[in-house]
Order: sequence, then C-alpha cells, then structure tokens
Amino acid sequence: MGVVFGQHRPGRGASAAENPQLPGLGMASGTLAELRAGADGEAAPHAPQRIDFHLIALVTAGSGTHTVDFVPHECRPGTLLWVRPGQVQQFTADTGLQAALVFFAPAFPPRLRAADYLLTRRGGPVRWQLSGAELAAITANLELLAADYQRTDTGDYTAWTELLRHLLATLLLRIAQLPRPNETERNDGNNPTFTQFQRELERFFAQTRQVEDYADRLGCSSKTLTRACRSATGQAAKQLIDARVALEAKRLLAYTNLPVANISRRLGFSEPTNFGKFFQRETGQSPSTFRAGLLR
Repeated sequence: MGVVFGQHRPGRGASAAENPQLPGLGMASGTLAELRAGADGEAAPHAPQRIDFHLIALVTAGSGTHTVDFVPHECRPGTLLWVRPGQVQQFTADTGLQAALVFFAPAFPPRLRAADYLLTRRGGPVRWQLSGAELAAITANLELLAADYQRTDTGDYTAWTELLRHLLATLLLRIAQLPRPNETERNDGNNPTFTQFQRELERFFAQTRQVEDYADRLGCSSKTLTRACRSATGQAAKQLIDARVALEAKRLLAYTNLPVANISRRLGFSEPTNFGKFFQRETGQSPSTFRAGLLR
C-alpha cells in the first residue's frame, strides 16, 4: 500500500525513520486489512502510533473502537474517522473491523477554503456516522481514489498525481459539507484573537504556561484573551494551555520510551515532581500509572 508503520515507541521521540512513512507521491490509499498484513512485531497497527500525516478511514464492515488522542470512538459500518498529524491513535485489535483508508501529507491537497478548518484546526472533528446519500458519495469517492492510486505507475505520473490531488480535494469538500459531529461546537471562525492564540499555543506550549505571556504575544490583555477563549470554547485560556501540555505529555508517554524526567524537561518543568503534580491534577493519574495502563 505504500505506507510503512515503524516502531511505535522510539526512545527519543519520533524520527523520520521511526514514524509511519508515506511514499514520495505524498498520499496513499488502501485498506485496514492491507495495513495489518504489512505489519509485524512492534509495528502492529493496534499499538499506539503517532503519525505526521492525515488519515481518513471509512469503516466498511465489523465493529470496534478506534482511539484518537486517548478518546475512544465506537466504529461500525458507515463510521468516518479523521486522524490529524501529531495525534496518537490506536486501531482496534479486532480483525473483524474493516475500513478503507486514505493517507496524505499536509501539503498534498490543493488549498481549499471550505475545508480549511478540517485541515488546519488542531482538535478538529474526528468522527462522523454516515448513511444514505452521504455514505454513497464518500464511498464512491474513496473507491475512485483507491483505483487511481493503483495506476500511478502507468502512463503520465504527473497527470495521475494531479488527478489524485483533485479526487482528494473532492473527498475533503464532501466531508466539509457534513454536519459537525458535535452540535454544541462553537463557531470560532470570527474570533481572530482565539485563532491567533491557537497558533501561538502550538508554538510555545512547552516553553510557557502563563496566560500573560500569550496575551503579550497577541498584543492584548489577559482578560481579553480569556474572553476570546471562553467565547470560542467555553473554557478559559489557562484551561486550554494546561490541557494542551497534558495532551502532549500523554502523547510522549504513549509513543516514546523517554523517562518521565526527560518528558518533564521537554515540556518546560523545572522539576519532575512538579510535572507529576501537574499531570495528576490534569488527568487524575500519575505519569507512570498512565503509561502502564496503555495497550502495548
């Protein structure tokens, strides 16, 4: 299929050789059965994996659970899943679950204004349950992608690449037209302060957890930033900062063999004990208990 899953628990974070890899084309298409058949040992697809590309999966048979950033999502025929770069995922170990898969690098699809929130937003929608015309259209789109992906070694490679790019664009635009999975999700499209905060948070969460520091970067007051965050998410800026740090801690505990002390330093804590207290407060578990409870 052209996608190779490397070891899922590298010692010092994910290098290019240790991450799942896409072919030079920048996208791949196949099935969950093919992915399982190509995996062995620690590379088994039901082990925790942190990918650096997008994965879209449409469940075609069976049932099970797919975990994305430690949130379980129930799957049955018609379930559509979207896993984004940097997220940690676990496929179900149940071999009865079957799915059509599309992997693509962030730069592969053309710029799509209507689907921009799906491609660029951290924490965007993960799961939809499709039926009727929506399911039929997305199934047909995936089948076309799969068929044409298998033909890229024939004829004009550039032409096939352009065709795949536009077929993928069609798929993404179809998904963008689906109802938002969470009906209570707030609209942050007209909240530029929050949008800028999200970008700054991704850049600096390991360096500072102070609301004042982010407000200074945005040129606003801490109160203004907190109001923007509450308007967009219902949570204060400090809650969002701490949640982002806790999520990264979970990812590192799940995906790497780094000692807790090393993870502590990587996330900007001066002492491992301070990190342990922070993690316990945010998750209700110690770092070692969280790591021990993960499926290997």
